[in-house]
Amino acid sequence: MAVIHHTALNPTKLQLLTSWLPSRSWYHGGTGEPELAKAGGFRLDDPQGEVGIEFMAVADTSGAHPATYLVPLTYRSAPLDGADHALVGTMQHGVLGRRWAYDACHDPVLVAQLLALIEGPLQAQDQNASDTPDREVTRSYTGDGPTLTNFAPTAPTATDAATDDQEGTKLLAPPGATLRLHRVLRPSPDGSALRPPGATGHVAGAWQLPDGTRARGLFAILHAVPQI
Repeated sequence: MAVIHHTALNPTKLQLLTSWLPSRSWYHGGTGEPELAKAGGFRLDDPQGEVGIEFMAVADTSGAHPATYLVPLTYRSAPLDGADHALVGTMQHGVLGRRWAYDACHDPVLVAQLLALIEGPLQAQDQNASDTPDREVTRSYTGDGPTLTNFAPTAPTATDAATDDQEGTKLLAPPGATLRLHRVLRPSPDGSALRPPGATGHVAGAWQLPDGTRARGLFAILHAVPQI
């Protein structure tokens, strides 16, 4: 299990994201600087114990319509080859030293562990406490083909298969499937965040709205591609 160090970061994660978020196609804020606050999230364990994996939900109240974004980050002790285009920034960690923070959609470790979460072998971990499962994160998988954990994403390149649009990111996925991450979080109307009809798998979770209430919604969806 990953160990959570409660220590200083310079700059902080929110400071890094304040300058990075407006460059994203799925950022819906205005022309001013984002006003960010932590709204929730969870962590995943790297089986090799080398890479920190965190899904952050961040609320932005700078615009006329507050929004919450899902930002998965990976933290590394050295640069990731071929991923300069995905670098969010570097920071100094009070215990671990210099850390490189990446948009984790382009990191093969994140993709592999997200698929393991969807299929079931991996459990989401609390964002702020070591060795503590996050019970608010739910997942499902109904696939009947080769296991997702057999899929080995390749190292990232500037033309890798993680692509953004105005609402989310399409990630690398096993052949015959599509994996999509919701970047702009939207509460489920009934609060249940059940798997969408026709989906092969999903991940859902909870976050805090700017008014202090809790919301639930979809984080990621896996679809099998129909064979022609």
